[in-house]
Amino acid sequence: MTRPFAPSNPEMFERGLATRREVLGDAYVDAALSNVTDFTVDLQEWVTQCAWGEVWTRPGLDRKTRSMLNLAMLTALNRPHELKTHVQGALNNGVTVDEIKEVLLQTAVYCGAPAAIDAFRVAAQVVAEQPAAT
Repeated sequence: MTRPFAPSNPEMFERGLATRREVLGDAYVDAALSNVTDFTVDLQEWVTQCAWGEVWTRPGLDRKTRSMLNLAMLTALNRPHELKTHVQGALNNGVTVDEIKEVLLQTAVYCGAPAAIDAFRVAAQVVAEQPAAT
């Protein structure tokens, strides 16, 4: 049995959990947390507390800007699974489809065409899965 979450800073963990849910959605976060094992529990605590509770909640950048930065960095690092997650998060944070395209075009110059092609493929899949605007 996996041990329960025991973050070093419960208040920051809860703040991170709320931010993570707002950006990525309840379904994604619930799935991530329900799939925790003894091997991954420490990572999920750290990601939720530090990345989402400390960095994502800092006042220096808004969430939209943070999302666009993440798209560029995940493209550069060739992390398609996380890129897919963060394309959805970017849309949730108000990044438009046109802005996503511009971010990914910018990565083509600095990260190379193959990285951008893969990123466009991932982003196009997420965009296609969005409900039609009414």
